[in-house]
Amino acid sequence: MSNMKVKTILVSQPEPKVENSPYFEIQQKLKVKVDFRPFIHVEGVSAKDIRQQKVDLNNYTAIILTSKNSIDHFFRVAEEMRYKVPETLKYFCQSEAIAFYLQKYVVYRKRKIYVGQKDFADLSPLIKKYKDEKFLLPSSDQLNFDIPQTLNNLKVDWTAGTFYKTVMSDLSDLKDVYYDILAFFSPTGIKSLFKNFPDFEQNNTRIAVFGSTTQKEALEHGLRVDIMAPTPGTPSMTMALEKYITEANKGK
Repeated sequence: MSNMKVKTILVSQPEPKVENSPYFEIQQKLKVKVDFRPFIHVEGVSAKDIRQQKVDLNNYTAIILTSKNSIDHFFRVAEEMRYKVPETLKYFCQSEAIAFYLQKYVVYRKRKIYVGQKDFADLSPLIKKYKDEKFLLPSSDQLNFDIPQTLNNLKVDWTAGTFYKTVMSDLSDLKDVYYDILAFFSPTGIKSLFKNFPDFEQNNTRIAVFGSTTQKEALEHGLRVDIMAPTPGTPSMTMALEKYITEANKGK
């Protein structure tokens, strides 16, 4: 398969907002067409739904934020519930980027904000230091299993609330569109492909996956994985694509 030339790529994510995205670079440098189309999207859970989960925002003194989505949906729900977020609330943010995004909603210098390095585990020493707080974790319906594990090991008082859900998008308009490469970033993306196109046949389509859970899902659906990231040589999806396309298009 790999000896077939690549002309078109569909990336199953929203189009990057930045002008210097490596995807645009690939497009120009390797003369291929790159389209973007999210196979999954996020939908907010209603305040009523959250009440049914027995989550009362008044009960918590600290909030653990693992993504920009969790910030957006926490403040959306707070507004729907007419809950005035107190200035004393402590924010534990998984990374710098997440802490930075929090500024969209709160005045930084007046708040207690604690920032981890990158992985959830990096927050452990900070949470441990404030182990008497009552923590709320607003998350999606697909919570990384290491998060509850970490929090339980710390023996802190915490509650998870599903504030948003990952939903498969409707892709029916792509029915007769063919791409040389499809790039996936999550198991749900692969599920969405088969939900939309139950009869999908891979044939000459190359499948690119990011992460081992995505790879596993692809293989379970009988797909042939042609491009894998991250690997030691290609830590990002764009690097893996560039390497593969350069090889495939060589001398063609």
